[in-house]
Amino acid sequence: MLAGMFPLKIIKGDATSPQAKGRKVIAHICNDLGGWGKGFVLAISRRWPEPERDYRAWHRGRAGNDFALGATRLVQVAPDLWVANMVGQRGIKTGSAGVPIRYEAVERCLDSLAEHALTLGASVHMPRIGCGLAGGTWTRMEPIVLRTLCARDIAVTVYDHR
Repeated sequence: MLAGMFPLKIIKGDATSPQAKGRKVIAHICNDLGGWGKGFVLAISRRWPEPERDYRAWHRGRAGNDFALGATRLVQVAPDLWVANMVGQRGIKTGSAGVPIRYEAVERCLDSLAEHALTLGASVHMPRIGCGLAGGTWTRMEPIVLRTLCARDIAVTVYDHR
């Protein structure tokens, strides 16, 4: 482990119910098609309407904003809680270009998320991002999380829902 690097915590639980004090950001991956309807986003929408509403508006206005692979938007859902909508997935189906996850885009998202987390003084909470419907693997995702967040002294908790 690098000096001053926060260890990555992996626990059983629900990432929409972060186990920490203080300011928190729940991070998750969105696709670049404007689709919100399967996977972890459903758990988010069951708790808060704002992240989905913001994501859909952000996608609708994409001709004039920064909506694209690698972009991140934080949506505040409580006084000390934000949801980070991170566009790290090209489309929603596995096809000739492979699985939908785009690791380079996720890395850009997490770099941006790190800046937000440091500014807010927040910890980061997430499921094993990109490893469900997006088709990614944790062996490729974990080093990105360690490099972008943990190495910058941001406390990260990953939740396994089983």
